This record gives sequence, structure tokens and C-alpha cells, in this order.
Amino acid sequence: MIDTAAMLAEPFGLLPDLIRHHARSQPEKLAIADGDTQISYAELDRAMDRVATALQRDGTAQRQAAAMVAYPSVEQAIVFLGALRAGSIAAPIQPSATPEQIAGMIRDSGANLVFLDAANAGALRDQALSARIIRLEELEEWVAPQGARPAPVKIAPEDGFNIIYSSGTTGIPKGIVQSHAMRWQHFSRNAGAGYDTAVTLLSTPLYSNTTLVSFLPTLAWGGSVVLMKKFEAHRFLELAERYRATHTMLVPVQYQRIMAVPDFDRFDLSAFRFKTCTSAPFKAELKRDVLDRWPGKLVEYYGMTEGGASFVLIADEFPDKLHTVGRLAPGHQAKLLDEAGNEVAPGGIGEIVGRSPAMMNGYHGRDQATRDAEWFDAQGNRWLRHGDVGRFDEDGFLTLMDRKKDMIISGGFNIYPSDLEAVLAQHPAVADCTVVGVASEEWGETPIGFFVPRAGSAAPAEEIRQWVNARLGKTQRLSALHVAAELPRSAIGKVLKRELRDRLAAGEFA
Repeated sequence: MIDTAAMLAEPFGLLPDLIRHHARSQPEKLAIADGDTQISYAELDRAMDRVATALQRDGTAQRQAAAMVAYPSVEQAIVFLGALRAGSIAAPIQPSATPEQIAGMIRDSGANLVFLDAANAGALRDQALSARIIRLEELEEWVAPQGARPAPVKIAPEDGFNIIYSSGTTGIPKGIVQSHAMRWQHFSRNAGAGYDTAVTLLSTPLYSNTTLVSFLPTLAWGGSVVLMKKFEAHRFLELAERYRATHTMLVPVQYQRIMAVPDFDRFDLSAFRFKTCTSAPFKAELKRDVLDRWPGKLVEYYGMTEGGASFVLIADEFPDKLHTVGRLAPGHQAKLLDEAGNEVAPGGIGEIVGRSPAMMNGYHGRDQATRDAEWFDAQGNRWLRHGDVGRFDEDGFLTLMDRKKDMIISGGFNIYPSDLEAVLAQHPAVADCTVVGVASEEWGETPIGFFVPRAGSAAPAEEIRQWVNARLGKTQRLSALHVAAELPRSAIGKVLKRELRDRLAAGEFA
């Protein structure tokens, strides 16, 4: 029998075919567990067939979406993977969105079926939808009978694999369509990551690319996945020890909370080989703490769900570059552009554009938004705008300055919130912080800070503001600093700066 590595060395293939291969070569091996349920590769393969057959029976066409509103579970994973076998597109949708947004995303996806778990049973109660709702706890009653096999489908490389909806606090998020070819690139480039013998512990949701870039390669290579329905730092450590986890993907705020667990050092984490991080700024001092106290490699990835360029920082190999997000991944390209769309001089700061073999088809049903995300060079090559501002050092390592939209222009000067946040975070009374730009009649925009106090601290906000401003340049100084019980974050740990601006405008921090 041909082995997995040989299959993944091919220019193109399909994840459902890899899972069928594992079901034949290692039928009893654990494929997915979620704390309540676990399923072997043979069981997963049969369940995918039953889901795919039922989707075809109920009119979900090839290249049509199957939507899911659920927290991570074996059942959600079966539906996701079964949709792929039917030639349909998996469309996991974030339950944390408002009911109106959830309904809007379902309509946008074009799904005729929506799979809903018990925890989100009320999410669509008052929403008018033409799509039929299937409850995940009743999945066994809905799927086709045991032994069912779906009608064969021919899947092209450019066909949609999944739709991921971008996060947002207002309006309907954009649907990012990723193709089977793009996902195949993700699988094949992980040949050295050891996913074939991995036990990958994941605590972020399946509607996030942060999760999928570890979840899907683990299954492609024949490893085992353990899903947490909800992240809790102490529980993560318990599961890591129990399952002898070897791999994980966490966002920075999760690393922060895990490293702060009082009895962290009593847990046996010696099985870990590969820890990864993405999605939000990862502070150099936190990376250093993880390197010092948690076995295994630490790798930071920087890139976009949409594709473009990816950067990789192997933290343990480059301890003097922890302030960066690493160097370009093999086969990836990036440029830094000024406001006029010209490439900046070496050492300069500019907007990041990137291109690679793994790029989205586009935003679902939003041609103008797709065009706005694209940049074409003089040779007509397609690049994607990252929306971030950065600078390369002399060794080719990228330092991120900020999101382009978060850059503050005050009195004609560019201010990068990350620079201010780095100083604010150094104050001993500050546990967490962020800086946003707000409109100013005098300066156009002005920086405002928010911080979560460290436990036991009573330092006044004004005293901290003065301390910070004494360490900043004249054009950078905070015009105000507010105390927050916690910073609003998305499910993958990004600070929701727009929400803070809205709350500030509503007088909450007055």
C-alpha cells in the first residue's frame, strides 16, 4: 500500500481520500476526541460516508455550503469532513456573533442545511431562514444508514474546500473561500512537523483558520486530534498530561494564561514536540517564558486566513529574534509598499503584500472586496494585501508595527499603537493593555490607552499615564488612559479595538 508521505508528495489530492487511506492502514487508531466522545479512523471514514450520503439525499449540491454553528466536537468534525466528501463546502460559523450576524452568514454561504449544537440551540430562534436546521445531538437520526456510500464526485483543485468568515463587531463578516488546492499546500508543506505520530490538543474553534491549520494537517498525516469545547488553562494542562499531547496551536492570550497557572510546573508536558502560535501579537518576553519552561519547539506563524505570504519564527533557534515574526516560509514572497503603492527602500516601513501557492479564491459573493484585497505588480502577478505595516531587518526577519487601519496619524505623524503598548506593558501595575486611536479636533487623531490592573495593584491610571508618557516621544504620548476589567477579545485572542472605541464613545470610560 502506498504510504501517506508518497500521497502528499503528489501535486494535488483530497483530504477525504487521505482519511480513507488511514482508515484502511490504521483503522483502530484514534482520529478525534473531544472529552465526551472519541472516534477511530475506521469509524470516522464510515461516518463521513453517512454524512455525505445524507447531504446528497437532502439536496446539498456539489460546491454548495453546509453550515455549522457549534463549539468544537466530534460531531461537528464529522459534518465538516463529510461535507468535503460530498463535494460540498464546509462553512463553520462563529457562535459568538450576534443572531443577526449568524443568520446573515448562513444566507451569505448559500447553505440549505445548518447544523446546530445544543449550546447554541437558541441562536437562530427569532431569525427567518430558508435553510433547514439539523441538531447535532440528533445527528445519528439524520445521517444515512450504516454502510451507505455517497455518489462519487469529481473535485477540482479550485473548488471550494471551506468558507471562513472574518471576525467583526458590526455588519456581516466577509466569507473567505479557501480551495482544495490551497489546503493541499497546507498539508504537503508540513512534512517535517511530525503530524503522522502527533496527538494534537486544540482549544480554539473550528470556524477559525488558527485551528484548521493544525486540525486538518493532523488528520491528513494520520495523527490524533483532541478538541477542547472551551478553553480553560488548568484543564488544558490536565488534558495535555492525560493524552500525552505532542502538538498544539494556541493564541498568545492562551499561552499567557497557561504560563500563569500557579502549579504549571507540576504537570508532565515532556511529550510535547511542537508548539505553535498565530493570530495576534506574541510578546517577546512571553515567548521566552514558554521556551524556558515548556518542552518542545516553539514556532510562531504570521500570515492571513486569505493566504498571501507566511512568515515563520522558530523561536528556540533564533532567541535573539523573539521581537519579530520570523522569515518568509519557503515558496512565499512579500514586499513592503508605501502609500503610493511603490516598494519601500531597504529598512523602511511599509504595508505588507504577499503571494504564495496558498491564496484564497476570493471573498464569497463580494467581488469588490476581493479586488480591494489584491495588488498586482508590473508583471501582472497577483498579491494580497495583509493590512499590516512592518519592517524587515538586515537578516530578513519581519517586525510588525501594526494593522494599517490601527495606525494613528496625529498632527501629521504616524504613530504605531504597538510601540506605545510595549511601553505601557512594562509598568508593574499593568497586566494587559492596548492603545487605540480616536478622533481629535486638535490633532486629527490621538492615542488612548486601556489597561487591566495587575492583581493587588492600586496605582492610579493618571500616575501610570504620566510614567508611560515620560518614556515616549512627544508625538506618541497618551492623551488618556482608562482602566478596564478585561479587554474585549475575539475567540482567537485578538483585541477588539473597535468595541473599545464604541464603548468610549458611549461614555463607558468617562
